[in-house]
Amino acid sequence: MSAEIKNLSPKPVWDYFYNLTQIPRPTGHMEAVTRYVATFGKELGLETLQDEVGNVLIRKPATPGREGHKTVTLQSHLDMVPQKNSSVKHDFLTDPIDAYIDGDWVKARETTLGADNGIGAAFAMAVLADNTLQHGPIEALFTIDEEEGMDGAFGLKPNFLKGDILLNCDSEEEGELFVGCAGGADLNISFQFKEDTYIPEGDTAVKLSLTGLKGGHSGVDIHLGRANANKLIFRFIKEAVCDYGARLASIDGGSLRNAIPREAFAIITIPGDNVEALWELVSDYQDTFRSEYKGIEESIHFVAEMVDLPKTLVPEEIQDDLINAIEGCQNGVISMLSDFPGTVESSSNLAIVRTANELIEVKILVRSSSESRKYSVCSSLESVFALAGARVEYGGAYNGWEPNINSPILKLMKKTYQDLFGKEPSVKVMHAGLECGIIQGAYPQMDMISIGPDLQHPHSPDERVNIPSVERVWTFITEVLNRI
Repeated sequence: MSAEIKNLSPKPVWDYFYNLTQIPRPTGHMEAVTRYVATFGKELGLETLQDEVGNVLIRKPATPGREGHKTVTLQSHLDMVPQKNSSVKHDFLTDPIDAYIDGDWVKARETTLGADNGIGAAFAMAVLADNTLQHGPIEALFTIDEEEGMDGAFGLKPNFLKGDILLNCDSEEEGELFVGCAGGADLNISFQFKEDTYIPEGDTAVKLSLTGLKGGHSGVDIHLGRANANKLIFRFIKEAVCDYGARLASIDGGSLRNAIPREAFAIITIPGDNVEALWELVSDYQDTFRSEYKGIEESIHFVAEMVDLPKTLVPEEIQDDLINAIEGCQNGVISMLSDFPGTVESSSNLAIVRTANELIEVKILVRSSSESRKYSVCSSLESVFALAGARVEYGGAYNGWEPNINSPILKLMKKTYQDLFGKEPSVKVMHAGLECGIIQGAYPQMDMISIGPDLQHPHSPDERVNIPSVERVWTFITEVLNRI
């Protein structure tokens, strides 16, 4: 079971990470985990504060003789993305995460692991608890609700932090120093309608299930060309409607704005005479999807099954407008950064499409390192859905983090990494959103870097963190603190 990870090295880091896996902490449910961290700080006898929104700050005095050194703020977020495979029973509000060792990796059994960003919090806690380290003044900031809205970072008030340097521990590639990140904005789209109660005699109801996609983090993994379950299922539905007389009763695709949708489910009706042809069409589409995503997606499953007739349908006009809008919606990488080759500049993630109570909701997360490009992409998507008669609202916008290539902490960390590991680290800009940009707004003079261990497939049940890289990052952090 998950306690085996406590035997890994460095032991304090894995001990604290294990403790975090035992505390349910999806975004929006922070009370237990913030209480745990605050109690931890107080039991160490350290100054422990909690601000109005719930962020926890713990201060550790400098090693004697280093009181005049710069103050370092170690920063991580406490919430995690609650994603699981539909086949597993797991309640993220009550159940602990079942982590286990798989070779050089720690994973969870069919759920997200929460190493994003529990491993960053564990690094900070291990630093606070270790009295053998040499360092100047340290404070550790544990923010809340980063994954949906970055509420903790937005809630920070000036003068709460004392740090001159921010060391964010929320990036996901060891050996890389991140100096900037993209900003983002949500598009919340809705179609209101009055349900159609007429279902022609002889029609049959079919449930479509598209599963087995990899999904992943819509910032970190968006460039990998993974399939979007919402785009694929609507591609099928369009043909089923146009050529087989299908009607849409309900759709439920994706679950989180910042996760590439792995699954989508729809209920359609179809004339009974066309059922056999529909089975063949489903099989053909499964083959097509597998062929198109060969080498990227290994486990695409697209199946149909007979179900009871629904009581209502989405009106035909609304159905057709929705299909056309989803088909026309830009999804995935839109532009690349010229200054940082291989880094995505702008993207969109068609994250959620679902029906409920005479309402269709569509949620899209747009990311961009360019503010002007971000709003251009948002405007383009707004036009597509406005033409379809939908209501489009913006929300959750946040700025990116502007790179500073002349940063003093960047220079120090590059040399430290070279000295420790005999190679120069890469300096990169991340397409995913980090809290650094928001914190920079409240603390513009703070020098910032983001680091982390090798963490793959965050925001999906395939999430895993590399054990040797955790040890290297621990060595790196402690030596950086010694040199500042």
